[in-house]
Amino acid sequence: MGQPVNTDEFRAAMSRLAAGVVLVTAHDPEDGPRGEDVGMTATAFMSVSLEPPLVLVSVRAGARMDELLERQPRWAVSVLSESQRHIAGRFALRGRISDRLLFEDIAYYRGQESGAPVLGGALAILECETDQRVEAGDHTLIVGRVLTVRTPSADGGPLTYFRGRYRYLG
Repeated sequence: MGQPVNTDEFRAAMSRLAAGVVLVTAHDPEDGPRGEDVGMTATAFMSVSLEPPLVLVSVRAGARMDELLERQPRWAVSVLSESQRHIAGRFALRGRISDRLLFEDIAYYRGQESGAPVLGGALAILECETDQRVEAGDHTLIVGRVLTVRTPSADGGPLTYFRGRYRYLG
C-alpha cells in the first residue's frame, strides 16, 4: 500500500474540480419561541437519481446544519446565481454571527413543503426530505428525496467555486 495521502495535497487536487454553489436552508422550530432559520453554503451537492428524484449534500459532521438535519427532515436548496456571491460568502464564514442576522437583509420566502427559507433570485429551488444519512469521514452525506422543484430565474449564470474562489462562467 502507498504512502498516506497528504491532506494539503488532497485539498489542492480537489480545488481543481469546479463546483456549483448552493445555499442549503432549514427551519429549526426548537430554537427560540419562533424558531430560527439556518443556512449553509455548499459546493458538494449533486443529483443522485431521477426515479425517484434524489439529491445529495455533504455537510461537516457535528456542524449546526448536520445536527439540525438529523432531527428536521425537511430542508431546501437554492442554486445560487452569479449575482448571489455575497450570500455564498456570508453563509460560508466560520465563527460567524447568528443565522438570524445572516438572513436579515436577504430576499427570501418560505418553502411550502419544507418551511425553510428559499432565496429570491435563485436559479433553481428544490425542497427535500431526508431519505438517508451516511457517515463519511469528517462529513455526513445527506440524501434527500426531492419534494418540489422550481426554476424561477432564467437570468444570469451559475455561481461556481474553483481553486478556493467563487467564479463565474463565461
